[in-house]
Amino acid sequence: MASLPPNPVPMAYQGGSASVPDWLNKGDNAWQMISATLVGLQSVPGLVILYGSIVKKKWAVNSAFMALYAFAAVVLCWVAWAYKMSFGEKLLPFWGKAGPALGQKFLIEQAALPETTQFYDNGEVETAMATPFYPMASMVWFQCVFAAITLILLAGSVLGRMNIKAWMAFVPLWLTFSYTVGAFSLWGGGFLFHWGVMDYSGGYVIHLSSGIAGLTAAFWVGPRSTEDRERFPPNNILLMIAGAGLLWMGWAGFNGGDPYSANIDSSMAVLNTNICAATSLLVWTWLDVIFFKKPSVIGAVQGMITGLVCITPGAGLVQGWAAIIMGILSGSVPWFTMMIVHKRWTLIQKIDDTLGVFHTHAVAGLLGGVLTGVFAEPELCALFLPVTNSRGGVYGGSGGIQILKQLVGGCFIIGWNLVVTSIICVVINLVIPLRMSDEQLIIGDDAVHGEEAYALWGDGEKYDSTKHRDTTEEGSVQTRRSTGATQVV
Repeated sequence: MASLPPNPVPMAYQGGSASVPDWLNKGDNAWQMISATLVGLQSVPGLVILYGSIVKKKWAVNSAFMALYAFAAVVLCWVAWAYKMSFGEKLLPFWGKAGPALGQKFLIEQAALPETTQFYDNGEVETAMATPFYPMASMVWFQCVFAAITLILLAGSVLGRMNIKAWMAFVPLWLTFSYTVGAFSLWGGGFLFHWGVMDYSGGYVIHLSSGIAGLTAAFWVGPRSTEDRERFPPNNILLMIAGAGLLWMGWAGFNGGDPYSANIDSSMAVLNTNICAATSLLVWTWLDVIFFKKPSVIGAVQGMITGLVCITPGAGLVQGWAAIIMGILSGSVPWFTMMIVHKRWTLIQKIDDTLGVFHTHAVAGLLGGVLTGVFAEPELCALFLPVTNSRGGVYGGSGGIQILKQLVGGCFIIGWNLVVTSIICVVINLVIPLRMSDEQLIIGDDAVHGEEAYALWGDGEKYDSTKHRDTTEEGSVQTRRSTGATQVV
């Protein structure tokens, strides 16, 4: 009997093989990796571009690099110990056990979040453990880019004066002692997860925590120079819009990837995300026109961000009409706190939050979390949440209690970040000054990095007659006008 010819299909494409196990859903895996890439693009290059262009020219390089450094540092820390602290086995009700996520045996097995099994009071299983149909490697990377963007958002509060060496120390410490706690508590199977607090994609874990931690860090670092606080124009508004556009489009992965599947709830999340963001941008712009007579481009970007932040905790849990209401409120409430309350509240004015991260992320994130408790639709909740019969306040039943749960969850994130971020800053300051030297604050990028964003002179650079001069056609030397520069006599 003649032997069968060898299978012409490579092992990588054979169903039921080691590379394509029976549990693998290629569509889910593809969407999860695409979603992770979209969220990664929000940071690199999205926020790198946004930060580098929205600040004063002399801080463009430093601001962009703070974002780039944080992304790289988080990746290494995440796989070395932080992933399992966020999504591994329970150490404490709010914290997982640290451990590496680097071994091949761990990474190629089916993804599973071991502490997410939901039980009834009598001990029976209410909802089984989350076991998406793709490998752990996809889950580890997807969750990594969320951790990275949280640190980058936090950086927006301390741009233009935080010592870059202190920032290098801050990133792994804050990731370890703050981010992992929020992630495990609300997503990884911690006490807030099992209590039923809703945070679909990070309104609390990412945005509320980065906004509160950013404000706290800004307090300990101290303000920018007086000159920078008084005048801090963006160096490139067109590039700022480009970075904001990457942020907006990348949010499809941010919210669309959190069902851990390419399913109908993912589609709802993506649509609601865009509805809320568009509404919020328009409302913020209209308020600027009504009260300041001009539509601000920076204001429009802020409105876009607050809309994206507000819908995040409820993206796949609310209906489209609720997303519009959330957009109206996210375009007006943070606008009010930033434009009205901030200017009248002496305490908050003393803290120099460079990009207003407190308003755009903390206020909008808490607002979104509470509104999710109001508008979460029961059928959509059943598609995603581990606690059965969950619903928002407008749907009666247990909805009223849900609003209370959302408030308690928000208070926990606020309190933890206030305390832990303060401790981290105090400890770092014992070894490394949190704030740049006065000379660095005057000069900017050239003093901190020895590099500049543009081949132009001025905006903080010290006058040097050997560099800052023009040679006429006749060969005579003419010194340039030193507008905007600090001359050393």
